[in-house]
This record gives sequence, structure tokens and C-alpha cells, in this order.
Amino acid sequence: MDADVIVVGAGPTGLMLAAELRTAGVRPLILERQPRLRETPRANGLGGQILELLRYRGMAADIRATATDPDPAPRFPFGDVHLDLTRVTDPPLRSVQLQQARLERLLEERAQALGAPVRQGHEVAEVTQDPDGVSAYVHAPDGPYRVTAAYLVGCDGSRGRVRDMAGIAFPGTTYPQVNRLAQVTLPEGATRRDNGDLDVPGAGMLRAGFTRTERGVFGFGWLTDEVLLISTTEDETTTFEDDAPMTLAELRGSVGRVLGEDLPLGKPLRLSRYQFQARHAERYREGRVLLAGDAAHQFPATGVALNAGMLDAVNLGWKLAAQVQGWAPPGLLDTYHAERRFAGERTLLHTRAQVALRRGHDPAAQALRDVFQELLGDEAPLRRTGAMVAGTDIRYPSPGDDRHPLTGAFAPDLPLDTAQGATSVADLLRPARPVLLDFADRPELREAAEGWAHRVDVRVVGTNARPADALLIRPDAHIAWAAPVGEPADTLVPALRQALAAWFGQPCEKEPRSRPATDQTLTTRTP
Repeated sequence: MDADVIVVGAGPTGLMLAAELRTAGVRPLILERQPRLRETPRANGLGGQILELLRYRGMAADIRATATDPDPAPRFPFGDVHLDLTRVTDPPLRSVQLQQARLERLLEERAQALGAPVRQGHEVAEVTQDPDGVSAYVHAPDGPYRVTAAYLVGCDGSRGRVRDMAGIAFPGTTYPQVNRLAQVTLPEGATRRDNGDLDVPGAGMLRAGFTRTERGVFGFGWLTDEVLLISTTEDETTTFEDDAPMTLAELRGSVGRVLGEDLPLGKPLRLSRYQFQARHAERYREGRVLLAGDAAHQFPATGVALNAGMLDAVNLGWKLAAQVQGWAPPGLLDTYHAERRFAGERTLLHTRAQVALRRGHDPAAQALRDVFQELLGDEAPLRRTGAMVAGTDIRYPSPGDDRHPLTGAFAPDLPLDTAQGATSVADLLRPARPVLLDFADRPELREAAEGWAHRVDVRVVGTNARPADALLIRPDAHIAWAAPVGEPADTLVPALRQALAAWFGQPCEKEPRSRPATDQTLTTRTP
């Protein structure tokens, strides 16, 4: 094989997947049809559960250094209402202001530093597979060629070809709306009022926030004292290509149609448009071809696609590596579809609800928005809605009889005490290896896990108010198994062995411990 895994698409999902595969010791090859990194404005921020996962991978400092604002106030749109999480402590949803081009540059540097090659300007024209592997036929600047691998993952976006070539249906809805977004300088002669409203010569006073008319929605806010953020939403059936740039004239025309009058605009600093779709691939895997990111799902709301796609990559990476390396237990790779499609349906649920909150201009539609906004004034529904948007409420379905409330959830970053000193869950998961945390110093559990020492790090740790006697945590930071406090060994030991075998294969006492492809390995282990 020319590579272990071909990754089609060098967006955030593909680059994250390549880094996860390389960290696990697998050889990915990234093929990207664009000849260079796209500078077309797309996502302008990153938020949700992926921020915590990136911190677990040791990337928090790089993300903060690259962001234009690493700590924006936690206020988020939800349909045409707002989540104001500034009123709660430890909000379930956070974000950073980070342009997608900068994020891709950061992720590409990380993937290449780990040894993952990226081929720009190489377009996959055809994909074939057989029981032994997959072949991609590629159009490249120096001519066509064929490349082979054990698996191929389509991270090539909603209009990518891999999904169609694999024969995977992508049913759903395209909503007849076009959304235009711009950052522009303050128009000449315009003045800002103390309350944030804007006086514009020839147009009068514009209220900050959203203005709904019979023809659509106009909105504006302030990025700085001299820069406006302007948006429009119109019912429109026009379809645009992803790379077709928006012009200032197009934006002015849209503003004029919505408001019924021309609005002078300053110098454009950023122009973009997007259309909402709700689509979900019927399956995330077809033989040796898999899908991740926008190739697998499209959501009809902003601010969730990057989070979902990069979490796809983290879920898939270690499972695909196990399959390539030959130690994956039966059915492990299929849990990628089961878990991430479950998460995708959850995201579709709340983003479709946002569609309902945006649509309609009559009093009944406005009453729905008013009631919903009133409910979000209470902390409990506010927190729950924020967790839904962040994906922090996801708990993957548990196989077998494990019903512990922590099983399937994202592992919290608990502060930990060890014989070697203070550490944390995040620190222990940085190498992206499974870890068994023994909170209650139970030697029978450590002994039960000895056969998996080549794959699972075992640590005796202490923490305040331990959540369980032990936690078995997967490389993607989700909890594979939890030991209830005080449960006897005669039931815990068989359950632990069953979980270890189900997630990490059969025990192998004599197999040497494999090392990840990164130098971020742990040097302290429980004897």
C-alpha cells in the first residue's frame, strides 16, 4: 500500500484526522483538490466540545495565540433568539474568534510536523475498493496517478465526490434562504449613538440588532468603534458555488431589498454568503470508505459544523488506526457510524429547531420567538440549550449492560494526585492513548488490566470526591467503562475485562508496547 489511510480533503476535519492517525502510528496521505489554502471567508470562530478536546491534545496555547479573540463573551445566536451565557458560572458553551483559514494553517502545520504529507492540487477523480484495500485515481499537476491504501476517508465537504462514489445517499432539505455576512468600515458621515444604534445620512436611524421586514431580516452590530458586522437573510432559491465570492454590490442589493432603501456602506473587510441545508448521510461507512465532517452531515445553523466535523475525526482516528494495525476487536470500526451518526442526529435536532425560530414574519412566529427567549431567561433551560449547541451533552450509547451514568460521556478534566506528583485527566490523555484511572487503589483492577499494558496506561490517582472507583477512558476522551464506588471485585473484574476486550482487543502479555508517533509520551506508569 502507498499509505495506510487516504484522507480526501485538507479542511479542518481532514487535517485533524490525519494528525490523530499519525499520533496513533498510522501512515495517512492527504489529497486536496485546491492548489493552495483557500482564503475565501468561511467560519469565523470555533466553539463547543472540540475546544476542550484540543486542550487535551496540548493545542490550547496555539489556538489562543492564533485567535483574534481567545475569550469572547459567551453570547450566541440560536435561531432568532439569543443565548446569553454571561449570566452563568462555568458556561457549557465557549468559543474563540478564529478565522477558518488560520485554523487550517495551524492544523496543517501540526499534521505535517507529525509526518502526514499533504498534496495540494491533487483531485480524486475515482475511488474503487475490494476486500483487500482501496484505490484512488488522482488528477494532479504533473499528470494522473493511482494511489492505494487500506482505507479512504472522505472529508471533502458537502459537495465532495467521495460520498457519491461510495454509493452513500445524502437525503435532506435545502432551505430557500440565502444569508449574507460582511464586516465593513463605518460609512462616511455615519455616527454611533451611545446605545449602539447608528445614524446614517439619507437613511435615518438604524437600531442595533435584527430588523425583520416582510422581505427578510437585516442585522448589524459592532466589532469595533469603526467596524460594523452586517448580515441579511432573504428567501431565495438561487444556488451558489462554494468558491464564488460575494461582492459589495451584491450585499448592497440584498440590504436594499430587505430594508426597502439603499444603505451606504464603508470599505468591505470581509464578505461571505452561505445557505442552510439539513442533510445526513445514511451511513458513515461503506466497506473501506468512510465519511467525516460536512461530507457526512450538513446543519441548518451557524457555529456547529467545525465542532461536529473535528469530533468525527477524533472519534474515527484511533478506531481506524486499530483496524489498520490489526488489533481492533470485532465491530470497533462500526461504532464510529453508531456514535457519530447519533451525535449528528442530536445536532440536527437543535439546528432544525433554530430554523423554526428563524422562519415566519407573522405575529404567531414572533410569539414563538418571544416565548423561547423568555424561557432562556432561566438558568436551567439556558444551560441545557448551551450544552446541546456545544455537544457537551452527548453520551454515546453503551454496549452491553453498562449503565453507569458516566459511560459514554466525555471525561471531565479532573485534577489528579499521583505518586509522581500532580497531574490531570487532560495531561494523561495528551498522547491519545487509552488510560485506566484507579481512584480507589484497587490492585485487583490493575491486575485485571495487565494483559492490555501494551495498549492501555494504568495509573493510580487521587482526586476530591471521586466520580467512580475507576474510569477506563478511550483515546477520544470518552469514558468506555466506569466502576461504581464500592462495588465488589467479583463483579467489577469480569466487567473490566469485558470492556477492555470490547474496546481494545484481546490481551497479549508478550506483545511489546507500541509507541505513538509523537514524542509526547508518558514516562511514569503504575508498577
